[in-house]
Amino acid sequence: MQNSDSLYRLPLKTVLAEIESRFKVKIKYNDNQVADRWVNYALWRFRPGVEETLASVLAPLDMKANREKEGLYKLKEYEYYRWQVQEGQEMLNYLSTLYQDKSSWEQRKALIRPCLYAAQQLSPMPAKPVAKPILTPKRMMEGYTVENIAIEILPGLYVNGSLYKPLHMRGKVPVVLSPDGHWGQQRYRADCQIRCAMIARMGAMAISYDLFAWGESLLQFKAEDHRRSLAQSIQTLGGIRILDYVLSLRETDPDRVGISGGSGGGSHTVLLAAMDDRIKLSIPVVSLSSSFYGGCPCESGMPIHLCAGSTNNVELAAMAAPKPQLVVSDGKDWTASVPDHDLPFLKKIYAYYAAQSQVQNVHLPEEGHDFGPSKRRALYDFLIEHFKLNGKAVKDNQGNYDESKCSIEKEPAMYVFGDKGERLPANAIKGFEQLEKVFKASISK
Repeated sequence: MQNSDSLYRLPLKTVLAEIESRFKVKIKYNDNQVADRWVNYALWRFRPGVEETLASVLAPLDMKANREKEGLYKLKEYEYYRWQVQEGQEMLNYLSTLYQDKSSWEQRKALIRPCLYAAQQLSPMPAKPVAKPILTPKRMMEGYTVENIAIEILPGLYVNGSLYKPLHMRGKVPVVLSPDGHWGQQRYRADCQIRCAMIARMGAMAISYDLFAWGESLLQFKAEDHRRSLAQSIQTLGGIRILDYVLSLRETDPDRVGISGGSGGGSHTVLLAAMDDRIKLSIPVVSLSSSFYGGCPCESGMPIHLCAGSTNNVELAAMAAPKPQLVVSDGKDWTASVPDHDLPFLKKIYAYYAAQSQVQNVHLPEEGHDFGPSKRRALYDFLIEHFKLNGKAVKDNQGNYDESKCSIEKEPAMYVFGDKGERLPANAIKGFEQLEKVFKASISK
């Protein structure tokens, strides 16, 4: 009997069937999602429209329904990091009311930046270990060299990568930090090696590096540790320590330090550029969106987006203004709406500095979520323009980029600590529990 004594209570599966019937739609779900779930005051939650009804029914259960196409929805657990496109735009509209000029925007930045450190438990910053970086012998390639590197960022905790340099360097040269995303093989992937090799052949240094509990970091941790919230803090600390290192090199031009990563590496790119003024250029690839905060805890596991009364990745990207920034987006992931919704916001902030031309967007509507040739070409063009690199060194007679002279090394060649980790330092942390103790001790001093 449906009345207030029974709280008008119905099984979720029954309620979804009623929604499908009433609104002539299909809702995809599996049995585990609806088993033993009930909706109080179920039919009282119905509204004139299907999406309002779904929101009203599912919100108390911490669930949502994503629209896949007209008339088709998919039941999901509540995703704090994924909003509807319209919600993201409304958030940007709200944020825009908080500042009207350069002065008020700078005041907003002054609230956000220290909070980004505090939210990641990096305020104050942990003490820097005194150990020197571990470098493997250089490997000579056509127009560039490669050496692998490990930097101790906390006692016993190493961030590993590969450092690409021009074969012949004269004077000070730019450097580009190259964090990668959640794609398989990470910095060992062919397209990651090609990207860094091309940057080096054009006359800059490039350093690719592992995410936490990814790549060689798996010598110290389990893969599932990557999805712990502390991963975000560790990756940010790793990026800052890499910046410290490359800026200590006598060949680095401190006025030409850039960062470019894709996917989760793009989120890291935006965050690091917002936090550290030493970064002079940023290129987030297939990552930036006002309606997506990063689906991995290494992107949104710490409460950075709650800073200053709430922010999002587009506002964080705007903190790079007026420094050059290229946003690369595509039509088949959450970056699809960048040209319509997010770029105008960035242009508005850059206009406060009379620097609208400094922020650009290359949108590839027919492409998807990768760091493929079109994305790399956009990166090369932007670096050549703003860092004055030698594009002729990497182009054929027709003026097209030629990546064929970039060597693709086998994965073991890129290891710092040996094929089986036999060269892992004796003090290396082993396991997440030990890391938590070391991190806590480092930030409490």
